[in-house]
Amino acid sequence: MTDIVDDRIEAGAGGELGSAQLSAGQGVTWTRVCRLDQLTPGRGAAARVQGAQVAVFRVRVDDERDEVFSLGNHDPFSGAHVLSRGIVGDKAGVPKVTSPVYKQGFDLRTGACLDDPAVAVPVYPVAVCDEGWVSVGVPAP
Repeated sequence: MTDIVDDRIEAGAGGELGSAQLSAGQGVTWTRVCRLDQLTPGRGAAARVQGAQVAVFRVRVDDERDEVFSLGNHDPFSGAHVLSRGIVGDKAGVPKVTSPVYKQGFDLRTGACLDDPAVAVPVYPVAVCDEGWVSVGVPAP
């Protein structure tokens, strides 16, 4: 896994990403992970954010708009950090990533396993600033 972390910013402490002010709850640390144009639509990328492995996904919503999601990269079924390498798609309109190991699907919005509702992976807030930087928020310890 490659660390693509560029900069760290404490949300709620006057932190900015370029000229875009992030609005977040207290106790969330924002970390720049990459530029939006470095993420391929329909694919994931792995990053280390505040010591956690996260998977960041850029999903094409329509011809003019993409959404960015971030989940924990750890697949709870296989125990491997592989969700960033999963297949991105949707199930009945729900954006999802399918683990490349045992093929369970996870909702990109909630982290819930679509095949076993008792299992979920962490979801991290994502912000994209005006300059195109993607940042992932992690709760402070």
